[in-house]
Amino acid sequence: MVSWSGHIVPFIVTLAIWFMATGVIAFFANAGGETRARGAFRKSVAVGGAAGIGGLVTILIASASVSLGAIYLSFVGALMVWGWHEIGFLTGASAGPRREAQSLGARGFGRFTQASATVMHHEIALALTALMLISLSWNAPNQIGATVFVLLFGLRLSSKINLFIGVPNSSVEMMPQHLGYLKSYFGRNRMTFVLAASIAAIIALAAWFATLAMAAPARSPEMVGASLLTALCLLGALEHLFLALPFRDGMLWGWAFKRRSNPV
Repeated sequence: MVSWSGHIVPFIVTLAIWFMATGVIAFFANAGGETRARGAFRKSVAVGGAAGIGGLVTILIASASVSLGAIYLSFVGALMVWGWHEIGFLTGASAGPRREAQSLGARGFGRFTQASATVMHHEIALALTALMLISLSWNAPNQIGATVFVLLFGLRLSSKINLFIGVPNSSVEMMPQHLGYLKSYFGRNRMTFVLAASIAAIIALAAWFATLAMAAPARSPEMVGASLLTALCLLGALEHLFLALPFRDGMLWGWAFKRRSNPV
């Protein structure tokens, strides 16, 4: 039986935080446009760093408890840490050693190597953070924070791989202008088996988490935790669907680009 507090509320909370957090990250990452002032750059990175440290502390404190409040705190803490990494990447503070467009005529492994070099630092930072959170919460009663971060890491890695291979809708409205060179690494606009398989796999994972949520005791922390993960997977599937459908994500977060001098 579907529970309001155990199933519906976690979904609403996830949707609200996802919408607001995406917009806030885009706002700070796009501050100043192409004529970004150094002050705006430092402010964005500082805000992201403060949020990340706050998120880590939140996860550590909440990991010792399995109350409903601790589950939600761990979830929010993981998103704060994730937002830190996203701002670092989108501002260019932690992207990769390569900061230029793909070489003309690059193919195969050479193209993959160049593309990897544009995001290498970001991916390493994400992997190290995931390993740190897993190790810190290995024997903790509440492991939602680490699970959420690892799930987000997997979803984002899937998106990047699909963009590299090629998707029907490689929208760049959310991309800051100073990262415009990344567009040259996107594959051809086409529907691929990899994208279809990715969507199917994410939906299957969401169904598994939903099964756990339905089987957990009513209004229990286990039910809420599984419901939060289900909602996050469904949003991940939606973001992958955006890559397959002619949808402009800037329509949802247009308010986050008010400080741009020109659109991408």
